[in-house]
Amino acid sequence: MFAYYLDLALRSLKRNKVLTALMVLAIALGIGASMTTLTVLHVLSGDPMPNKSAKLYYPQLDPRDLDGMRPDEEPPKQVSWIDGMNLLHAARADRQVLMTGGAGAIQPSNASIEPFFEDARFTTRGFFPIFDVPFLYGHPWSPQDDDASARVVVLSRKLNEKLYGGADSTGKVMHIGGKDFRIVGVIDTWRPTPHFYDLMTGNYSDSEGLYMPLTTAVDLKFPTNGSRDCWSNSANTDMKTANCTWLQFWVELDTPAKAAAYKQYLVNYSQQQKSLGRFQREPNVHLRDLMQWLDYNKVVPSDVHLQMWLALGFLVVCLVNTIGLMLAKFLRRASELGVRRALGASRRTVFAQLLVEAGAVGLVGGIGGLLLALLGLWLVRLQPSSYAQLAHLDLEMLAGTFLLAVGATLLAGLLPAWRACLVTPALQLKSN
Repeated sequence: MFAYYLDLALRSLKRNKVLTALMVLAIALGIGASMTTLTVLHVLSGDPMPNKSAKLYYPQLDPRDLDGMRPDEEPPKQVSWIDGMNLLHAARADRQVLMTGGAGAIQPSNASIEPFFEDARFTTRGFFPIFDVPFLYGHPWSPQDDDASARVVVLSRKLNEKLYGGADSTGKVMHIGGKDFRIVGVIDTWRPTPHFYDLMTGNYSDSEGLYMPLTTAVDLKFPTNGSRDCWSNSANTDMKTANCTWLQFWVELDTPAKAAAYKQYLVNYSQQQKSLGRFQREPNVHLRDLMQWLDYNKVVPSDVHLQMWLALGFLVVCLVNTIGLMLAKFLRRASELGVRRALGASRRTVFAQLLVEAGAVGLVGGIGGLLLALLGLWLVRLQPSSYAQLAHLDLEMLAGTFLLAVGATLLAGLLPAWRACLVTPALQLKSN
C-alpha cells in the first residue's frame, strides 16, 4: 500500500511542478540553515571524553588572602605550585595530573627546516593515562622522570611527521630551547573538542605538539601561557613560591563515593593550610566533573546559541509557507479526492496518501537542505574563529538532516491533509 501511495505522490508532484519546487525550496532553505547551526552547536557542545567524562573532576581551592573577598565568591580556576604539588603527591585520587600550557623553541636537526616555536604541554606523567591519550610509538616517561626533571619529551604525530617524516623517532635526541631532549614517545592523532583540560589557552585550541615533564620545563624556565591570578607578593617571579594560581589540576575518581570523599579531603586540606597560616579564608572548594566544568565556563560561544535560535525561527517561517503551499495544492485536488472517497476510500486512507506525498516533499527538500548545510559549513570554516575548522557534518548529523526534513514536513502536512479530507464527496461529484 505504501508503494501505491508513493506512486500517487510522485505523479501528483510531477503534475504541479511549480508548487512542488516552491515547497522543496522552502524546506531546503529551512533545513540547510538549521542544520548548519545545529551541526556547529553539536560539535562545540559535545562530550570530549564520552566514555570517561563522569569520572574526571576538576578540583578548586581558595588560597587567596582576605583582600577583596566577597560573599559566595568562586575559588580560582587554577592552583598554585605548592598546592598542586601537595595534592599531586598526596595521591588521594585514582589518577591525578598537574600541568600548564607553554611553548618550546625547536632547532630541527634537518637544516632544511627553519627553527620554530611549538605549542607545548608541561605536565606530569598522569596526563597520558588519565585522558586516554593514544600512542603511535613509544610510551610516556616514567614517574622517576617527573621527580628528576628529566629531559625527555613526547611528540604529537603531526610534529613527528614534520621533523622525522612520520618514522619512529623514539630514542632520538632533539634540541628544544638550546637543550637536548630524548624522545620517549609519539602520540597518535588526538584532539579532544572542546580543549577541556586547559581552557586557559583557548576553548577550542588544537592539541599541543610537545609534551614534557612539568618540573623540567619550570626548572629550565620555558615560557608558559594561559592566565595567572596573583595576590600578596605577586611581584615574586619564582612561580614555585609566588602567591599565584597558574596550574591546572585534574583527578580521576571511579565512583561517586570516591568523589564525595575527595571533596571532603579538599575541605580538610584547606582547613589544614589555614591552620598553618597559608590560607586566610574559610575552606572554599569545588569539585566539578568534566561536563559540569564546561557548563560552568560557558565554553560554547553565546553567538552560536543565538545563531541556532535564529535558524530554527527561519525554519518555522519556512514550514508556515510550506503549510500554505500544501493547503493550496491539496484543495486544488478536491475533485480528485472526492472521487476517491465516493469510490470507497476512507478518510484515513486519503489522509495517509497525502502524508506520504508530504513526506516525499520532505525527503527531496532534505537532499537540498543537506547540500545547503554543506555549503554553510564550508563558509563557517572560512571564518577566523578558533572553532571554525571543527565544523564538519558527521554521520549522526547527516541522519538528523533527513529526519528533521521529513519529520518537519510531515508535521507541516497534517493540517492541509486533514483539511483536504473534510471535503464532502457528494458536493465534488455534483460540481463535476
